[in-house]
Amino acid sequence: MQQDLIAQARAWLAEDPDPETRDELAALIESGSADELAARFAGTLQFGTAGLRGELGAGPMRMNRCVVIRAAAGLAAHLKARGQGGGLVVIGYDARYKSADFARDTAAVMTGAGLRAAVLPRPLPTPVLAYAIRHLGAVAGVEVTASHNPPRDNGYKVYLGDGSQIVPPADGEIAAEIAAVGPLDRVPRPDQGWETLGEEVLAAYLARTDAVLAAGSPRTARVVYTAMHGVGTSVLTAAFDRAGFPAPVLVAEQAEPDPAFPTVAFPNPEEPGAMDLAFATARRTEPDIVIANDPDADRCAVAVPDPATEGGWRMLRGDEVGALLAAHLVDRGVSGVFAESIVSSSLLGRIARKAGLGHEETLTGFKWIARVDGLRYGYEEALGYCVDPEGVRDKDGITAALLVAELASVLKEQGRTLPDLLDDLALVHGLHATDQLSVRVKDLSVISDAMARLREQPPTALAGLAVTSAEDLARGTAELPPTDGLRYRLQGARVIVRPSGTEPKLKCYLEVVVPVGSADELPAARARGAELLDGIKRDLAAAAGI
Repeated sequence: MQQDLIAQARAWLAEDPDPETRDELAALIESGSADELAARFAGTLQFGTAGLRGELGAGPMRMNRCVVIRAAAGLAAHLKARGQGGGLVVIGYDARYKSADFARDTAAVMTGAGLRAAVLPRPLPTPVLAYAIRHLGAVAGVEVTASHNPPRDNGYKVYLGDGSQIVPPADGEIAAEIAAVGPLDRVPRPDQGWETLGEEVLAAYLARTDAVLAAGSPRTARVVYTAMHGVGTSVLTAAFDRAGFPAPVLVAEQAEPDPAFPTVAFPNPEEPGAMDLAFATARRTEPDIVIANDPDADRCAVAVPDPATEGGWRMLRGDEVGALLAAHLVDRGVSGVFAESIVSSSLLGRIARKAGLGHEETLTGFKWIARVDGLRYGYEEALGYCVDPEGVRDKDGITAALLVAELASVLKEQGRTLPDLLDDLALVHGLHATDQLSVRVKDLSVISDAMARLREQPPTALAGLAVTSAEDLARGTAELPPTDGLRYRLQGARVIVRPSGTEPKLKCYLEVVVPVGSADELPAARARGAELLDGIKRDLAAAAGI
């Protein structure tokens, strides 16, 4: 077995064009690190609807230039098989380690395959790439990013010509083409021939951001902003300047791109401690709201002043921001369909129905939300918001930030705040309290064992609430294609359990709805909601064995 591993590693080494990973792999071979080699050659990174994502390093189970070149060759073959061999592929990238190298390799492979390739001028937010695909009439797009993953990760996200991320069967077809790629020395990779786009593509995106705001709306909200060491700062500040908002106060320690993400353990606004520097800046400058993007700026987090919270600032949940933006768009008189993933709050459906608007639920991910017919607004609880689907058919943390700032400005002129509007929504629709039980694992069998246990012995009650239905979403439903997930409906609550598609996590999404008769009842309703969520978390963890 050891000799087989060494042979595989030597064969990989002979193909690897990257001196850094060549040196890394050669050292592993020399030292005879069997366990490490086994981990890297246990299979291949699987190309799916999230594209590729994994830890940087040598070998087929890591993200590296060999893996990227094969992925690009497979995508090129897929496009040519669909009769798009002369089409344009736009390539964007973030500021993570190796992102620029992976973008260049992709451009070289596309050019060598006879397609036209254009690379964005510098590290830019993912929504700029999603916009550029439609703006330039491309047949596909690639974004090199690992979003909010740890520093040593990178990824490869693929879009087709409609500007949406791939979904089945395209992902399987591309994966088959990747598997069919032969030796890398047979993949043509010229040194030139592709285009590096100028700043005009960014200018066109920024011009489009104006479309999300109402003409003549107030633009007075004062914002503290953090890019979380990502690529959002220059684009967001330019968008705010164009729109006429006060210049955001930047969290200086996190404003510039840095692939080491030195001030955060995980560069995700939802992770504990990630917003500490933003809140410290807010305590010094007293803005109306705090806004954060994740490193590729496709997600948007919002925090509000809250004297009852330690530190004086409270992060809004993604479901809260999703409902606030929906209410704001309704107030502006928009038409169309509001859409969300099944793990997001049912409050959006109540807002849409009361306004006479369409509402649809999809599987998790904007690859599904963006495909809803007649979409006007889509959101997902993991801080993703699509507020301009004609411009960007994906989540966009820049335009979402603009819309949040507009709403905060409207409320400010009325002497009100975002929490005040949340209270209004609770009085009309009931208090919708959401939470998540999320378990990060090193051993993926923990996740599969938990899912198997819940399938074999589904809970009959959680937090004293009877489970009225238990659905295995792997079988599909009348509205949804099959997916690895479980959905439980309870009396006044809902639970969905699924493995994460992008991280080694088991995620459980919880929602309870507590009726509210008057403003005086809100504190008790919130306490009851928190109590039920805690009870559901406890009982669900026991049922899943986690």
